[in-house]
Amino acid sequence: MAPLRVAALEPLTDPASAPPAPETGLDALMVGRRIRHHRQAKGWTLARLGEEVGAAQSQLSQVENGKREPRLSLITAVARALGVPPSDLLDPAPPPSRRAALEIELDHAQRSPLARTLGLTEVRSSRKLPTDALEALVGLHRELARRHDASNATPEEARRANTEIRHLMRASDNHLPEIEELAEDLVRSAGYTVGALTHRQVARMAADLGFNIIHVDDLPHSARTVTDLANGRIYLPPASIPGGHGLRSLALQAIAHRVLEHERPASYTQFLRQRLEINYFAACCLLPRSAAVEFLSAAKADKDLAVEDFRDAFGVTHEAAAHRLTNLLTSHLGIPVHFLRVGDDGALYRGYENDGVPFPEDSSGAIEGQPVCRKWTARTVFDVRNRTTENYQYTDTPAGTFWCSSQTGTSDDGGFSITVGVPYAHAKWFRGRDTRVRTVSTCPEAACCRRPPVEMVERWADAAWPSARLHAQTLAPLPSGRFPGVDDLEVYSFLSSHAPRDV
Repeated sequence: MAPLRVAALEPLTDPASAPPAPETGLDALMVGRRIRHHRQAKGWTLARLGEEVGAAQSQLSQVENGKREPRLSLITAVARALGVPPSDLLDPAPPPSRRAALEIELDHAQRSPLARTLGLTEVRSSRKLPTDALEALVGLHRELARRHDASNATPEEARRANTEIRHLMRASDNHLPEIEELAEDLVRSAGYTVGALTHRQVARMAADLGFNIIHVDDLPHSARTVTDLANGRIYLPPASIPGGHGLRSLALQAIAHRVLEHERPASYTQFLRQRLEINYFAACCLLPRSAAVEFLSAAKADKDLAVEDFRDAFGVTHEAAAHRLTNLLTSHLGIPVHFLRVGDDGALYRGYENDGVPFPEDSSGAIEGQPVCRKWTARTVFDVRNRTTENYQYTDTPAGTFWCSSQTGTSDDGGFSITVGVPYAHAKWFRGRDTRVRTVSTCPEAACCRRPPVEMVERWADAAWPSARLHAQTLAPLPSGRFPGVDDLEVYSFLSSHAPRDV
């Protein structure tokens, strides 16, 4: 199957480093360099070409330098005079020569907002400029762009990018139909019909793309998976839990990079976007849309929707099932929804909503790390003794009443809760709607759950001195480079040691 590029989200680019977008789909500089290449190959001067096509030499010079977008009539006349098809001049493929590619890259770099911000003097890439000097200039601009992107990889930049992506997904009801269609076709081709996607079917999907899945116990510490593009191999860690969905998910994420035609991320924003897309693709494969919607529709008809049933039917984790509901409930069943993953310290690690639930936010609009109200289901569930099943609760908030279902779990980082909730009017479709547990939350008012009672303040204000715990990620720099967070030396050494001997 040929790879399919999916434009799942509008590009999120750094305005200080991205080149200006052309007003049309025509790259004027690319066209100009192709005209120059064919003109020089024919041994003509600009004056001679101007005579042949009836255009001024100055006009053609501007066209060749990409400063003027040529009309289609001029392109046709030039192609006829040079004896080449017009399509050769309009071809978006790589430039006809290494020199032309360097000239185009330098010109784009010098026109970028970053170059203008730095006040760099423009260097003309004329024929008098030696190729080695041209290569040096291009290399310097690449390094400037890389360092600019690296400097932007700060916690503030990550939070801004994450918030922007969250808002985009909320506007689309957390639903990406292009990836849904692609995943549906691939799992059906691998033999999937109903129920849980098997490891064998995942391996078939990889094989259809020309890859073998290999499990090794010496993956680089900085990599979740490694794909050997030259030898068609996807390396995964060994199965710690036979039959668990974790390895299927990792394999599907590695496959997603290929079928979505991802390129090396040029910024932390692009890295986050790619992570979102591969996670979405994996979820679409593990809980395929057609089977999942059929299952959920039947449960809704019986007024018996439950995350735990959805989880068990497709053999995934509670969190995976809960998050997949956010992709499908609104788009296919007309139910607005919210999702939270909250640590046992009360911090919100991950959240999504399109039902108006008032998530805690900082001044930039980011929700990650913000304290969740102690009266919300995501927090009260930690006080419940029986955590083997879902726990239900209604919560009155300033934005209305919401019904929620929560389940707890543990990880290496401690305990956490997974919560799915809907507005009161939609609770009728869910198991647990008859719960009598109900709380009132007035957050973000401090008096709701953050300000201690007056008697406690009077007793302990001058008699207590706690020592705060410093979160390591507060001072840690965010990953940067070609593959953020990945150690190239580790990965390349790993591939070299595992490559087939005859390569």
